[in-house]
Amino acid sequence: MARPPAVLSIDFECFTHLPAYRNARGKTDQRDVGLDVVDSLLTLFEDHDAAATFFVVSEIAERHPERIVRIADTSHEIASHTHRHRHLSALDERERRDELATSRIVLEDTTGERVTGFRAPSFDTASDHFSMLAAAGYEYDASVAPCQSIPGWYGGEHNVDRPCPATRLDPDAPAGIAELPVGVMPRLRLPLTGTWLRFFGPRYTILGMRLLARRGIAPVLYVHPWELVDLPPVAGVPKRVYWHTGAWMRRALRRILEQPFEFVTARTVVEDATAFDAKGGSRAGDTTASIDDGTGGR
Repeated sequence: MARPPAVLSIDFECFTHLPAYRNARGKTDQRDVGLDVVDSLLTLFEDHDAAATFFVVSEIAERHPERIVRIADTSHEIASHTHRHRHLSALDERERRDELATSRIVLEDTTGERVTGFRAPSFDTASDHFSMLAAAGYEYDASVAPCQSIPGWYGGEHNVDRPCPATRLDPDAPAGIAELPVGVMPRLRLPLTGTWLRFFGPRYTILGMRLLARRGIAPVLYVHPWELVDLPPVAGVPKRVYWHTGAWMRRALRRILEQPFEFVTARTVVEDATAFDAKGGSRAGDTTASIDDGTGGR
């Protein structure tokens, strides 16, 4: 029996890119905390025959192009996580355009490959998000967490749980842009990964993956490289940022990869869903995460 698909994405940013760090009263002189995990991550993926999508903050590619090239050369997808990891809603129109366009240009120049996917820092977007993406040349977005509203965080705006046209979220979105929402626990509607994996443990994430797969939905997970290392103490950074980082998180990630899923890139899931809908496939009982027209879901 074929294994159901799942996406393990890496929001490739440094500890110093975190809003929690930028707003802290303390500082660290270690600028690139988290980047040293690249080689061990790639080995882990290779050991489990897993493909991943790295949503890369492109200023990292400017400083360390060899690391991004190494990721791309091992057949993982490179996508954008903006140029400087700034919240898009806090920027003016020109700054948003620059964050999206510069990131894609830098990443394509670095890898020599097309970059079609995008994820906004903290899932934070502005009202012109999809038109900005289309203008910058992206084909899919992965900036929706269809979770309950979490005060001070995100959520509450959308309830799509599988790939869909962007027009499902915004009727004014340009045609041809797709949305790939991240996985959330059915009914509870909290994200399966990121901080939530560290709070609730891998059993929680694995259960959510299985429940989504039973509904024909490919779980889309995300982690950060800084979560996989021992973080330097910085005054003012919340304790939750440090909780279960380092060795604990590395063990949790390995346990997830050991599950009976086929780990594929985000672009693969979007393209398969689009092709499935183009053939007029039915969702009744299918195990393919297809482009939702609004009739499927919870």
